Amino acid sequence: MSFNQTQKYLATVNGTSSPGSSFSGPSSFGGASNNNARPLPGINLDEEIRLTTNNRERAQMDNMADLYSIIVVLEHLELAYIRSSITHTEYTPACRQLIAQFRTASSLLGEVVPDLEKFMKEYNLNCPAAAKRIKIGVPATVEFGDGVSNEANGHRTAKYVAETVQSYITVVDVLKLGMTAVDQIHPLLAELMQSLNNVRSLPADFEGRAKVREWLIKLNSMKASEELDAEEKRQLEFDLESNYTAFRGWLDNQ
Repeated sequence: MSFNQTQKYLATVNGTSSPGSSFSGPSSFGGASNNNARPLPGINLDEEIRLTTNNRERAQMDNMADLYSIIVVLEHLELAYIRSSITHTEYTPACRQLIAQFRTASSLLGEVVPDLEKFMKEYNLNCPAAAKRIKIGVPATVEFGDGVSNEANGHRTAKYVAETVQSYITVVDVLKLGMTAVDQIHPLLAELMQSLNNVRSLPADFEGRAKVREWLIKLNSMKASEELDAEEKRQLEFDLESNYTAFRGWLDNQ
């Protein structure tokens, strides 16, 4: 290719009309004039960046921040109890309060945070102990007992056995009366779990304890206003009556 042909080719690429200008001006090799280019918008580094545009969005962000902090605090509380840094009398009320606060914050967010695991994943929250406690919905002292022995006090043991029997009867009666809302059943099952754990001589593998825990997890995943359907209600009644029979059988063998 001759020199003139090369100039013509470059002129075609650069969009110039004069072949002689290929090497002489800012248009050569794609270097077209920037006189008509738009200036970059000015950036004020001192200007506050707003994450929200109205009060509704601001309230939503505040509630999400509250939810985040509750999960983090609950994680530290669980670890402190596991490491015996706090007593069960300090742990239990604090845990109950945090679980209640989590439920309140979650209800305010509604569909914005429909799932705890997704929320924790999205914001890189690594709090497995808090997630488990929220999932069950009761403190570890209710789920497993507080670890304080009462075997030496026969009167207290008899008291806890009576409370367990009463708890079984109460939950079954509530179901038979047609009360199937989550906020009606969950507290009663939590009391039943506490009563079972207070009976220290009850075998660790007693099936009734595991069944109550399963129902607590199920109910805790539902909204307070939700109700069990007919099939769920029937299954819960069956599980409770079966477990009550097993508990009475264990008592008869003592």
